[in-house]
Formats: sequence, structure tokens, C-alpha cells
Amino acid sequence: MPAETIGQLLKRLRDEHGWTQQQVADEYCRVTGTVTKDAREVGRWERDRRLPTPDTRRHLATVFGVPAGDLDRAAAAARRARCQAPSAGSQPVMAEAAEMDRRTFVGTVTAAALTTAIPVPRHVDPALIPYFEQQLDGHYRADMLLGPRALIGTISAQCDLISQLVNAADGTTRQRMARVGVHYAAFAAWLYLDAGDPVTALRCHDVAQELAHRSRDREAVACALVDRAMARTDQGMGTAVLDLCEGALMDASLLSPEVQVFALQQQAHGASLLGDRRHVDELLDRAGRLLDAVDVEAWGTACLRTPHYIEVQRATCYGRLGLAHAADRLWQQIIPSAPPTSRRDVGVWTGRQAVAAAALRQPERAVELARHAAGIVMETGSERARRELAAVKAGMAPWQAEPIGQALAEVLAPIGKGV
Repeated sequence: MPAETIGQLLKRLRDEHGWTQQQVADEYCRVTGTVTKDAREVGRWERDRRLPTPDTRRHLATVFGVPAGDLDRAAAAARRARCQAPSAGSQPVMAEAAEMDRRTFVGTVTAAALTTAIPVPRHVDPALIPYFEQQLDGHYRADMLLGPRALIGTISAQCDLISQLVNAADGTTRQRMARVGVHYAAFAAWLYLDAGDPVTALRCHDVAQELAHRSRDREAVACALVDRAMARTDQGMGTAVLDLCEGALMDASLLSPEVQVFALQQQAHGASLLGDRRHVDELLDRAGRLLDAVDVEAWGTACLRTPHYIEVQRATCYGRLGLAHAADRLWQQIIPSAPPTSRRDVGVWTGRQAVAAAALRQPERAVELARHAAGIVMETGSERARRELAAVKAGMAPWQAEPIGQALAEVLAPIGKGV
């Protein structure tokens, strides 16, 4: 009889506990201290579509109260099953192909950026550097309007090409091309975070960090650290966020105001995860005082492109701290003044305002805000906005059996099972 795969084991354990996939996700968050875990991720584990990492398996063992070795052996069985699958006409192979198609760029980028093979010598024209820089500016604008899924394929191909050029270029051209590569790898990580795939985002951050060191650019290294802190914020790892941002700011006097603002605001998010409002305000006030000195966004940190940038961060931190009144007041100022190009961000912000409205016991207003955010989620596919709507659903639990609760369910129904 074939050994039980990890998907089969996790499904059996869940059935034995009488849990739904969402309950497993909630227990996982409780064990790890993370903020959210999508039930769809649990479904992918159970179907052997994605194998949990060793750390994830350890946490799942705690969730279910079983030895971690049981999950490790089941993961090995799943890997063997994949290798033994028929080469054609097989559903497991089709599923694996679909998963690989979604992740193709990560393998190619990582292989190209981290390869130890000696590249074929060829001339890399420095004129390519401004070409890629100009393209990236357009990608940033398109992301704000279209969401992540429309750009992932394009960015994957360009990350791959840039990484190969880094390995082939000489001297200062190699360093300058690596600096451009940091931009692209960090942007790819952002797209994957916004598409709801933090694991792949972290792998992109690995590429960005190596390229940053290869560029020998102090600001590139600092930004790569802050970008990784952003991913850790989504995972609810407050101390990691603080440590990474403090590392980025070790030589703060040698960094541009833009990069300092980027690090300080992200450090404030780390402080909010730890429940420290005083530190949040202190860090954001420091960032605000530097904002007028920012005259160019060489690192695409959005502090100039996003109106009320500092107050957006403050409102988000206040919401995380449970300061619903303060957060709602700020969102009322921020959202109406947002330009059309910020539509995806408005979806995220409106979802956060809806959470505040529910906390203020204003269910009708929360539902109307959720309705607006849901429309933007449907347009952009932003997982960040989708997560905010999941938080609205949780905040509206006291009204679940009432007509207003049913109205919210109807609003969220088109978004999918994860909400």
C-alpha cells in the first residue's frame, strides 16, 4: 500500500479534529502568531498542490498534536508520488504543471542570479540600464491600476534577463545592472505579496538581497532589508520587522531621505504588531519630518506617489492597534483625496476603514464600505484587499444572523471562499 502523502495526512488529521480548512488556518495563525492564513492554502496542502516547508510542517505538527517526523515522512511520500506520476494524461502532472507555470519566474530568476557557473563573455551595453529604469516606472503605474496578476509574467521575464546581464557584464556596468535588478526583484516580491503568495515573495527577496550586495550600493542593501521587513509584516513578525529596519538604518546619515522614510515607516508597522503606539507615532513623526526633503523616488517607495503617505501608514497601524476611532478619522481624510491612479490602494484602504466601522458598531456603514472595496478586488485581484474584506467579515460576526449580516455575505460572495 503506498505511503500516506502529506496532503492525505493533513486531510485525515483535520477530519479527526472535526475542523474546517478555515479552522486549521486559524489554529495555524494562533500557533505561529501570524495575522492571517488563507484557508485556500490549507486546501493546496491537502491536495499536495504545494508541499509545506519544514518550518510550516513543524507548526502544523503543533496544531494537530502529532510528531513533526510524521509530517516529514508524509512530505517525502508526496515528493516520491510526484516523481512517479505518469508523464502524460495525468491529473497530478497537470496540477503540478499549473503550479509550475505560476512560479516559473522564481526558478529562472533564482538560477540566473545565484548561479556559480561562469557566464559566456559578451558585451553588455550600459545604455540598457536607463532602458530598464524607464520600463520600471511604467510598471509601477500599471500595478496601481491593474493589480499584480497582470504584471507577474512581464516582470518574471525581465527579472530573468537582468539577472543574466548582471552575470555577463563587466566592472561598473555589472554593479549598476545589479542595482537595477534589485528594483525588479523587489517589485516581483511585492507583486507576489499582493497576489497572496508570501513564500514566493520571500524567495524574490533573497534574489534582491544578493543583487544588492553585488551592486555595492549602500541604499540598495538598505532597501532590500526593508522590502523583506514588509513581507515579515504581512506574516505578523513584529520583532523581525524591527530588527530588519534597524539594520537598514545603521548608517542612516549616509542614506537618502527617501530610504530613511521607507525604513522608518516600515519600522512603525513592526512597532504596531507589538502593540506599541508610542513608538509607532515616534517613528512616523520622524519619517514625516524627512518627507519634504525627498525630491526623487529612486527606489520606488511610493512616498511621493501616494498622497498622505505617512498618514496612510498611521491609519493602518492604528487599525492594527485596535484604535478604531483614530483610524477611521484618518481614513475619512485620506480616501476621498486619493487620485484615480490609486484605485487598487483605495480598495485596501476602504477595506481597512470598513473594519474600523464594524469595530465602532456601525454595521450598515461597514457593509457599504465593504461593497466598494469588493468591486475593486474583482477588478484588480489584489489579495491584500481581499484579506481586508476577510477581516471585515470577522468584525461583523455579531451581526451574522441579522439582515445586515446577510447583506455582507451577498457582497462578499463573488470574492470567493477565502473571504
